Amino acid sequence: MKKRTLIVLVGAIAIATAAGFITRSSWMGGSSSAQGPQRPRMVSVELAKAERKSMPVDVDAIGMVTPISSVALKSRLETTIVAVHFEDGAKVNEGDLLFTLDSRQIDAQIEQAEGVLAKDQAQLEGAQRDLRRFNDLVAKGATTQVNVDNARTQSDILTGTIKADQAALDNLKVQKSYTTIRAPFSGRIGVANVKVGNFVRPADTTPLAVINQMAPVYVTFSVPQRVLADLREAMAKGVSGVTATIPGHQRSESGKVAMVENTVDQTTGMVTVRGIMANENETLWPGTLVATKLIIRSEDSVVVPTVAVQRSQSGNFVFVVKDGVAKVQAVKVDRTAQGMSVISEGLAGDENVVVDGQLLLSDGSRVEPRTKKAGA
Repeated sequence: MKKRTLIVLVGAIAIATAAGFITRSSWMGGSSSAQGPQRPRMVSVELAKAERKSMPVDVDAIGMVTPISSVALKSRLETTIVAVHFEDGAKVNEGDLLFTLDSRQIDAQIEQAEGVLAKDQAQLEGAQRDLRRFNDLVAKGATTQVNVDNARTQSDILTGTIKADQAALDNLKVQKSYTTIRAPFSGRIGVANVKVGNFVRPADTTPLAVINQMAPVYVTFSVPQRVLADLREAMAKGVSGVTATIPGHQRSESGKVAMVENTVDQTTGMVTVRGIMANENETLWPGTLVATKLIIRSEDSVVVPTVAVQRSQSGNFVFVVKDGVAKVQAVKVDRTAQGMSVISEGLAGDENVVVDGQLLLSDGSRVEPRTKKAGA
């Protein structure tokens, strides 16, 4: 009996287990149908508008600031410095007195020349009196024509002598003017290489000081020869411009193209361009390397943030969002400027493009916009 009971119990358990396996599939299907179909995953992205606006056609280059005028002051006399009238590195105006040189020797020579001139003028007056007297006597037959001619010759000689004396005096006065050195133009002066008491002469190789014109200034840089034709056309229309920015700073100066070199460098294919900047605040310092931007013209273009442009093996593309769906749109980028990309093909403007979250997207993905990140 016990054995039979055990067999019946084992059979009952086997039947129950088989029934569980048979009904499991229908139970699982019923659970899934109760939950309903799963919704596609939504991707949170940040959007921006593709805009149509005027964008400059420009060329970036590295330039150098050079002064329009730079002069090295030197002495034109062999003499001594008696006074220095400026502080090193000071700003000077045209005509400001900078150096005074010892003029005592020239002053004595001027007085001597003035004495010689006065003596010769007195002799000329005497010769002219003799000439008038001989003219009166020859009219009365009291003297010969020879005496009249001799008196006229003496008068002419003294007239020439006075002209030579006056020229010598004028030369000395010019020499005297060299004893005061003034600023030939407004600018900023460097260090005075000589001080009071130094002996200077024209043969000295070291200048007394150097003055650089600070406003306006030149910015010289090179651009590829391919932009030369467009640049010349822009210069003729008066629409070209140059912006120079000091690296690492936001301070910049704007100006216009002053000159294009008449020869293209055959080794590099570059042409030298010179821009002129007002530089009234002395933002640009002579000798400084600056980042220059040559603006040739402005064009009406479709632009998007550069971060929206993605790259693949087939070229550049952006994700365009319409009705909550992201679509891949192939684009052609013409150029980039100030964080914006100019799109020449692929967009017409006013489209919504994805600028953040592209890594989770594929063609046809559903998206939901999110607000721009703080500080972005």
